[in-house]
Amino acid sequence: MSVADVRIDSIRAPLSGVDLDRADRLWTLGAGGVCLLPLLLQLPGTLAVGVGLVALATPLLARSGRVSVLVRLLLALALLATVMLFYRFSFGRDTGCALLATMLALKPVELRHRRDARSLLGFALFAPFATFLLDQGPVSLLLGLISLAGALMAMSKLSESESQFDAASGSRVGASDEGPLQRLRSVGRMALTGLPLALVVFWLFPRLVSPLWGVPDRAIGKPGLSDEMSPGDWIDLIADESPALRATFFGAQPEVSELYWRGPVLWDFDGRRWRALRWGGAMSARGAPAKLGGEQYDYEMELEPTDRRQMVALDLPVAAPGDATMDHDYSLRSPLPMAALTRWRLQSAMPERFEPELEPWLRARALQLPDGYNPKTIEQAQRWRREADAAHPGNRAAADAAIVSRMLGAIRRDFVYTLDAEPLGRDSVDEFLFRTKAGFCEHFSSAFVVTMRAAGIPARVVTGYVGGYRNPIGDYWLVRRSDAHAWSEAWLPGRGWVRIDPTAAVAPERIYDTIDDRAPGAFAGFSGLNPMFDVGDWLRRGWNDFVLGFNANRQRRLFTSLGAPEMDAARLAQIFILGTVLALGGMWWLTTRNERERDPLLRAWRTLEARYRRAGAARERHEPALRWAYRIAGERDAVDGEAHRETGRDAHSDPNDLIGLTERFARWRYARHAHERAERDALIRDLRRHRPPRRR
Repeated sequence: MSVADVRIDSIRAPLSGVDLDRADRLWTLGAGGVCLLPLLLQLPGTLAVGVGLVALATPLLARSGRVSVLVRLLLALALLATVMLFYRFSFGRDTGCALLATMLALKPVELRHRRDARSLLGFALFAPFATFLLDQGPVSLLLGLISLAGALMAMSKLSESESQFDAASGSRVGASDEGPLQRLRSVGRMALTGLPLALVVFWLFPRLVSPLWGVPDRAIGKPGLSDEMSPGDWIDLIADESPALRATFFGAQPEVSELYWRGPVLWDFDGRRWRALRWGGAMSARGAPAKLGGEQYDYEMELEPTDRRQMVALDLPVAAPGDATMDHDYSLRSPLPMAALTRWRLQSAMPERFEPELEPWLRARALQLPDGYNPKTIEQAQRWRREADAAHPGNRAAADAAIVSRMLGAIRRDFVYTLDAEPLGRDSVDEFLFRTKAGFCEHFSSAFVVTMRAAGIPARVVTGYVGGYRNPIGDYWLVRRSDAHAWSEAWLPGRGWVRIDPTAAVAPERIYDTIDDRAPGAFAGFSGLNPMFDVGDWLRRGWNDFVLGFNANRQRRLFTSLGAPEMDAARLAQIFILGTVLALGGMWWLTTRNERERDPLLRAWRTLEARYRRAGAARERHEPALRWAYRIAGERDAVDGEAHRETGRDAHSDPNDLIGLTERFARWRYARHAHERAERDALIRDLRRHRPPRRR
């Protein structure tokens, strides 16, 4: 019986329902864990540890036997309740990501068959993509790419196992001929093939200035400045060494002691909590009258995401940048929550006189104190006022200056700076000034402003950041969240608002420390590693500029450095379509070229087919190779019949005629594990030597 007459009939078993073997199970669980890792790193520490422990325990639970539907339902409900309680039943994108992580951690309890493995891997791929809702840094991208590679490698392993499964015997036939490195190379080739299209989409897909839809805010906001402050609120912020902003100066740079980054200004005090004013109308359209003097600083500021609208600027900003708004007290607000990295160009200068004429309603607001709070502080301030007025009769400016100096002297003499401050009760300022006498900037600024108001001097609390570290590699200033600070402004006759920092009186090193003291290695306890920290932050800044900062405005100016004008929407769409066509064409060329160039046996076979095509015996597209060979041989039977009778054998019994070569080629292509390399090399030589017989 000839090969062409062989008919293979088999009943294919439901391979998706076959139990996983140990290797496939480990590949699936490993890929799922790698996909879960980047998302866990963005969750709060306690919750991340809990979800990680669940992810480690569920495979062991599934191994012990089939887990009932009831048990799985109870586990899911328990984890759902835990996450919602952790986020206080507030739903944001961080809540959704945490729920996704818990569901993925529970998914292995269903892992028994190949269809379960494919379901887990498909679900796991959502985790690295969800990570970008919380962080878009290079580490998240790297872990996301590793996750994608791991999932694709696991899917490749499952497909290979399925192809080696024999439905009749119910067992695997043959062994894997690909190790992890070979599998990784295959995944890498697929990724590189799609890279041109990905780059075209990133650089040329038309970007909108503002999104058509909104991403939900976080349920738990990132540490950052707020328009409220009460004792103890900032302890987590001051302990956070992550970057808050980076500033690059163009031209003159201020001294470190003058790096006060102005944020929300707090006016209202209810006895414990300070709040910013809600400005409206003309008061929110411009700053108060101010005469700026001295050096004017021009700089670009890069603000890390905070999910808030409060901005900062070097004290004092000349004008609001872009579409931001500047309130009467020179606090800046972004038009939208800063859920992603933002970049602003500003100018600032020191004020000579800052609102020298104070409107009556603002004066009353800056003197307001709640009734029944902090009686000792109020009594002391009023006594200081009487003594100052007696020492400087008729000279209000001198009397106010004397009260300010007396308060700063008392702080310098009797108080200490510490982050380990005691909790304060109802009369928080009284307890701080007369009992604990220890605290940090929140305590000092609040106590100073309350004392000034009780003494009849308008005052307010200003929050923001102070200082910074100059990175010598990129020549820019790095300000961390731990540089968060609160200081005071008092309104003095003839001068207007004057910055007074009571924390500097008791802990000048907190404000005036050296650049070396602020270096990243100093905080970590490894001063010798400062160059490494500098390089790392410089690379992160480059990532922010090159990737995260690539917006619609920069896209329009993409080719201006080459002398081309800015692109409008129509021109950008045309270039995008052209780039997409070229990228897809390149992908098609690579995918068709790779297999042809990798396999010399396939190249030799294609060459043989080309010879027969030129001889007028081409193989049809739908025609199997063996059927084509027998068809060509049948057409030659009339010509070769005499030769058959003389030799006493069939033409195709020769391993080097067309049928023999085709049979050898088919065996090698579809059962190559049973052959040696030497046989393949011999087949390649025979295919290259073979020529179609001449027609008679």
